[in-house]
Amino acid sequence: MFQNLNEISSPPFASFLKLEDYYLLSASPERYIKKDGNKVISQPIKGTARRAETEEEDEKIIEMLAKDPKELSENVMIVDLVRNDISRVAKKGSVHVDELCKVYSFKQVHQLISTISAELEVGTTPVEVLQATFPMGSMTGAPKISAMKIIDELEESKRGLYSGAVGYFTPEGDFDFNVVIRSILYNASSKYVSFSVGGAITSKSIPEQEYEECQLKAKAMLEALQS
Repeated sequence: MFQNLNEISSPPFASFLKLEDYYLLSASPERYIKKDGNKVISQPIKGTARRAETEEEDEKIIEMLAKDPKELSENVMIVDLVRNDISRVAKKGSVHVDELCKVYSFKQVHQLISTISAELEVGTTPVEVLQATFPMGSMTGAPKISAMKIIDELEESKRGLYSGAVGYFTPEGDFDFNVVIRSILYNASSKYVSFSVGGAITSKSIPEQEYEECQLKAKAMLEALQS
């Protein structure tokens, strides 16, 4: 099923995780944060659009996504949040937005992705970087703490590993972590399979379009399960 899921999506941050009876089958397109030496980068995703059947229509959808006021405002809001989080562990003046709201195309969807980088303050440990930035802003909204309180009140089920992160540390203290989205969770003890999808809700959200976006994000998982 993991192979099926990744053939459908071909994502850059896929991961397979088994801990006792718990499985994660992740086809994540999103990087949470990476550390390489004294440099960190984060690449939040905010903004999703479907792929079209023709190249001409696809180009039109890319152009619309790149100019969509709601999607752009969502992305910029999260970029500001990520910049603020990273600044807690970064050298003063070293936080930069290398790429703002660029459209990247995957097999199933187009996504708006931004890239934020910084140089770490001398003596900052890998764990301190994660403590300063987790949970990732793309999965909480802003302001982060109050958004998390609202999420806790309104969402009917706990997220668990969904919207968390899976990654690795090197012996040198570098790391790379994804965001657990577009992922299937399986509990072998209870034979329980689940996956979650969602979208950012703003004052400009149109409920029908948010629902369609959720359906789009769920498509690959449903295909993998049905196959």
